[in-house]
Amino acid sequence: MVPKSEQRFIRLNLITIIVTLLLILAGGIVRSTGSGMGCPDWPKCFDQYIPPTHASQLPADYKEKYVAQRVAKNERFAKTLDRMGKAHLADSIRHDQSILLPETFNVAKTWTEYINRLMGAITGFLLLGLTVYSFTYRRSAIRIVILSFINLFVVAFQAWLGSIVVSTNLMPWIVTVHMLLALVILAILVYTYNYAKQLNASSTVIMSKLSGLKVLILLAVLGSIVQITLGTEVREAIDAIAKNMQYTGRGTWVDHVGENFSYHRDLAIFILVLNVIIYKLVKDRFNGKATALLVANGIAITLLIQLASGVLLSNFALPPYAQALHILFSTLLFSLQYYLYLLVYRTDTYQQSH
Repeated sequence: MVPKSEQRFIRLNLITIIVTLLLILAGGIVRSTGSGMGCPDWPKCFDQYIPPTHASQLPADYKEKYVAQRVAKNERFAKTLDRMGKAHLADSIRHDQSILLPETFNVAKTWTEYINRLMGAITGFLLLGLTVYSFTYRRSAIRIVILSFINLFVVAFQAWLGSIVVSTNLMPWIVTVHMLLALVILAILVYTYNYAKQLNASSTVIMSKLSGLKVLILLAVLGSIVQITLGTEVREAIDAIAKNMQYTGRGTWVDHVGENFSYHRDLAIFILVLNVIIYKLVKDRFNGKATALLVANGIAITLLIQLASGVLLSNFALPPYAQALHILFSTLLFSLQYYLYLLVYRTDTYQQSH
């Protein structure tokens, strides 16, 4: 019988995973609609907790004011990079002229970005609650407590980095780091969820060895991380191309991306083949009620949706809804693959110890 306090932690952990994925979807909508600078300051939006709905509600001289604030904040960030020995990155921030360009108020973009920030705040409070609930494991599984604290610090750093994303006017490499940190948060959540569930779960011994399957799933997880990184870089390249073409000829933007898009497409084929092999192996080694098989089924469905959204993006002029779906299902795929790895890893470890 699982204690109620542990049930509460597991339930909140799952809710936090779902909300984090929804936050990533919100971020994808922000990116696909070009709303990233809808709020030019942080954490407020136009110096207000509730954003304006009309230009008459904007602060006086808001364009000059927020550009000056961004420049000052970026200089502080550049000095930090200098101290870390990253002078080339600091120089790229100091000499980025796009930072000096003021953003014109657009109510739709402002509220799209604001809702994204609200989702981020909700996620932060859920992680705080999860950290409090994790103390139920302080004697039985201290790693859950430690990882919950680590995740709380990671999400705080992620929030700060979000402010840097805004102040640097969506500088590409910072956006990429922002995305990768989201994967770190998800990975910790998936790990603590799985570990908490398995503490009181019984194991079924599988007769066949699973070492090869573990390696293949780990390779798929790493492939998804690389694929998400490449996808972020492709998106950054498309943003630059769209800007250079003055946002005309949308149907040709993908054609100008170059090698990164080719790598992204080829790796998608590799990940598809790899996951087909994994699915076959999981189906052969687990019975119909095993969690691992259910997760493998989820991976198959997610992968199909992800590939379909990729086809829409590359062949139908990058529809915004497909961009948001593409980023959501890429992170969902990563989460499910990592969860499957943890399940198979535990099963194989249990088998070897018996």
